[in-house]
Amino acid sequence: MIKLSEFILYINPLPTLPLEEIMSIETTISNYYNSLAAMNPQGWLDTLANDAAIYDPVGKPALNPEKDSEKLFTILTTFYSKFEIEKESLFIVNNEAAVKWKMTVVSKNGKEANAEGITTFQLNEAGKITEVKAYWDENMLKSQLI
Repeated sequence: MIKLSEFILYINPLPTLPLEEIMSIETTISNYYNSLAAMNPQGWLDTLANDAAIYDPVGKPALNPEKDSEKLFTILTTFYSKFEIEKESLFIVNNEAAVKWKMTVVSKNGKEANAEGITTFQLNEAGKITEVKAYWDENMLKSQLI
């Protein structure tokens, strides 16, 4: 489990969120990444609003988690034996957040690839993620696995 101490946490001073809301956002985002890395579709879906849109990476059509999660996690479990995401920085402003991250994957054939990027999140009043925009070079990652 990712701990708050592993993040550089930035909170915009105006307006200030109550600490409980900040911690809730941090927990939701940690659960999102931990579920991806564990290849746990239900844990991942639990972090998302029913109408969430996932742009991962930005430039691809939006992924609808309810409709597309099975396909996403089938791809992850079929091609990768290891999928790790290290969150380097977390910035929270109101019900939005941005994460600077690094990712390491190992394909089933033993090849390792690395990528890094920034992902932005929007959350609703219930603390569920409504939109994810991941800025990274997917083709660069894939080229390392060939």
